[in-house]
Amino acid sequence: MASSKILLYKSKQKSDGSYPIVVRVIKDRRPKYIYIDWVFEKDWNYETRQVRSTHPNSKRLNNLILKKLAEASDLILESESQKKDFTAGQITRMMKGKRKDTTFFKLAAEFIADLEKTAKYNRASADEARINVFKEFLGGVDIDFSEIDIPLLKRLGVYLISKREVNDRTVMNYYITIRTLFNRAISEGIVEQKYYPFGKNKIRIKIQNSIKIGLDEDEIKKIEGLDLQKGTTIWHTRNVFLFSFYFAGMRISDVLRTKWSDIQNDRFYYTMGKNKKGDSLMIPQKISEIITHYKSDETKPEDFIFPELKKANLKDSKDVYTKIKTAVRKFNDNLEDIASLATINKKLTNHIARHSFGNIAGDKVSPQMLQKLYRHSSLATTIGYQGNFIHKNADEALNAVIGF
Repeated sequence: MASSKILLYKSKQKSDGSYPIVVRVIKDRRPKYIYIDWVFEKDWNYETRQVRSTHPNSKRLNNLILKKLAEASDLILESESQKKDFTAGQITRMMKGKRKDTTFFKLAAEFIADLEKTAKYNRASADEARINVFKEFLGGVDIDFSEIDIPLLKRLGVYLISKREVNDRTVMNYYITIRTLFNRAISEGIVEQKYYPFGKNKIRIKIQNSIKIGLDEDEIKKIEGLDLQKGTTIWHTRNVFLFSFYFAGMRISDVLRTKWSDIQNDRFYYTMGKNKKGDSLMIPQKISEIITHYKSDETKPEDFIFPELKKANLKDSKDVYTKIKTAVRKFNDNLEDIASLATINKKLTNHIARHSFGNIAGDKVSPQMLQKLYRHSSLATTIGYQGNFIHKNADEALNAVIGF
């Protein structure tokens, strides 16, 4: 059962001493609140749950209170009479004006905007691209959430594989984006739970493990040994790649954010951008040789070691993100040339530095130490990741059977 009630909510108070009048909606013992207006306690009648006549706008406020209480009661009765599965949050969101007629792409635009407001630019970029392809699949028209059913999603999967030539893992990423928006629509009372197309006996999202291939020791040595002209972009790209590799596959975004002040007493101190885990590492000789090329008499502690963010507006997170993204694109183009020069027949990108470190580490280093080097929050994550590069036991088992 759900209920609604008018209260003077004394758990909140403005600096002037006033309290909010609220509609409290409770469902399954979970309360949610709609704020109506703010009044001083002396102007509130606890018995009638109305504003006293001492308040200059008492009539207007009391009419508004009755209207909001009636609205909440009507929404509860409507949902219960139709035997809808609803929450107090859905009732209050509908009262705040969340539209029942909001379509998929309208909500998607709000979702992307929210991601950008919270500086989640990588996710915003990836999800927006998938949303645009979904719209292309629909012929450029908008769609209600209730129309996104199992047959439609299956046709989307076929379209992505046949027309876009993507793999099953990428199809799952599209489904995940659509599922995220569907869950948001349900929570905001835009669509009913009964239309949810994901789950058991519906669209199942199964993430297959991707094969991670890193370079081996000989291939890293080939890259180290290339005779590249100092100061060229390809020379600089190699330095950035090796800097990442030597620091246990440090993410490229963290590499480019590295400042001279992060180096203290021959140790490197940094906090990983992805999970905010901080630690320090010794400066290997190979790192010292690289960064020497980037230091001059004018270098200041607050300067970035590498120049990509030199002109970035550090107060504008989107500008920083854009400059990193642009740099990564250029680096990856140059890394293709580096792979060709080093006669390496593997795809070479910035992220391969991380896979290469894992591949060479193999089972030489304990999982606990690798967790520290990778800055993983969970040991299970490290074990799962490193499992991509440890083949010795499986190889020995295979040979034990067929080696006759």
